[in-house]
Amino acid sequence: MLVDSHCHLDHLDLSDREGGLNGVIDAAQARGITHFLSVAVDMTTSRSLIDLTAQFDNVYSSVGVHPLQKTPQPVPSIEELVSLAQQPRVVAIGETGLDNFYSSETIDWQRQSFVNHLQACQEIAKPVIIHTRDARDETIELMREYTPSAGGVMHCFTETWEMAQQALELGFYISFSGIVTFANAKDLRDVAVKVPLDRILVETDSPWLAPVPHRGAQNEPQYVREVAQFMADLRGISLEELACATTDNFNRLFQIPA
Repeated sequence: MLVDSHCHLDHLDLSDREGGLNGVIDAAQARGITHFLSVAVDMTTSRSLIDLTAQFDNVYSSVGVHPLQKTPQPVPSIEELVSLAQQPRVVAIGETGLDNFYSSETIDWQRQSFVNHLQACQEIAKPVIIHTRDARDETIELMREYTPSAGGVMHCFTETWEMAQQALELGFYISFSGIVTFANAKDLRDVAVKVPLDRILVETDSPWLAPVPHRGAQNEPQYVREVAQFMADLRGISLEELACATTDNFNRLFQIPA
């Protein structure tokens, strides 16, 4: 039993997919993936995902605004985020965070947005989903200053062991995507071995970042099995043990009954 802890179901290209989104979900379930968290990237998708998740018993969603906005939207207010996060099947706030790699020119907007997301998490006691790249010190600094009581996850982690340790000390989980399977990801694999098993999540971040051997194809939730198998082999444990641990971690973090 596996969970795709971070995907974007509303961004999949379903034009040639038999059965559409139902076909995507069915294909994943046939490979042992039982639950899915579809993550919002702006306020529009935050609202539309609420309607999408209502169609499935095993799909959850988040509300939030991604730091990489080509044209920055108005900074989402704490009140907006809290209001949407109270809707059924919304289990987290985000993804939010800081990205100096792709969009350093919007860092002031990103910072205020990130703070509002963290404060909304404090108010509603739901976990935060964090995107971070080339902003290690400031990301950790803000996480410390506005630590959500419900914790959160560093999604699609690609940073250093030092940053992972700092996040773990704050009660956060570390999530690994298909990037860990890439040939040039040796440093990340070193981190993946060190993170305690009870703090690991696995994800696809689909439709992007398809794992080996599917690189170049559209990523789908079913491929979280490849990520999990790779992680299990890396750590010298069975897929079943990795799957049970990451599913338990998902349920615990996002307050979902097992």
